[in-house]
Parts: sequence; structure tokens; C-alpha cells
Amino acid sequence: MGRWKLHHLGIEVRDLDRAVEYFESLGVGEFQPEVQWDNQTYYTDYKMRGKSPATTVKNRMRSLQLDSLLIELFQPIEGDSIHSEFLKSSGEGLSTIAFYVDDLERETARLVKNGFKVISSARTQKGAAFNYFDTRRFGNVLIELIQPAAR
Repeated sequence: MGRWKLHHLGIEVRDLDRAVEYFESLGVGEFQPEVQWDNQTYYTDYKMRGKSPATTVKNRMRSLQLDSLLIELFQPIEGDSIHSEFLKSSGEGLSTIAFYVDDLERETARLVKNGFKVISSARTQKGAAFNYFDTRRFGNVLIELIQPAAR
């Protein structure tokens, strides 16, 4: 097994603006400016359960760096994504623990061999790649593995 390095915690929210206001009122820090992305301009080869979506998928996201931990808040705004599915099935809250890996293909093969399903995958326009795995059996949290773009 390759070394996994914690990258971020993903939290699903219904209203990104209210969630940011809430967390900032706690005094945890200031969130970075909003990023909006969709499967047609930000990603290449975006898939949900092995298939390209029939419609556009759009999400809003803001992140907060707390020491070495990155927290990302996601608000789905259009189409079916891991984020919208999680929000529908489980409500707001922690949905994802994401890790950087050196070899996404090798780690994916190992997890699939152990019975974990890839439920979403993509590459970014900049060359990074990710896979989400259905690991909700314990703790109701997904695992995301990310291979950064080559430098």
C-alpha cells in the first residue's frame, strides 16, 4: 500500500453562504473566495458510477485552511453529483475524507480488489485525478483519493 496523505475534509451544505457565515462566526478563520465548477469546463472524463452524466453538474465550494487541515464546504447547485446524492441521503455534514496518493491507479485497484466501489471519478483540466469510494458502511463517510497533477 502506498502512503496516503490527508488532504481535506468535505462537508455538504444546503446554503454555502449561511454555512460560511456560521463557521466564521465561531472564529475558526476566514474562508477562501468561492469556486464554482462544473463537469463540462473544469473536468475531463467526469463520471458517476462509471457513466458520464446526461446533464451539467455544478457545485459551489469554499475552503478554509486550519493549520495543516483543509476543510471544503460544498453546495450542489445543478445535476447529480456525489455531493447532491450525499445531501439527499444523509443531510448536511461531513461527507468525505480526502487523501493525496502517489499512484491513484494502484490504490484504486487495491481498494476495488477489497470490495470497495468507485462511485465517482474525474480528471481536472490541470491534470489532477480523483476517485470517490463508497466507504459509508462505518461512519457514513466517503473516501476520496486524489493524485495531484504532475509538476
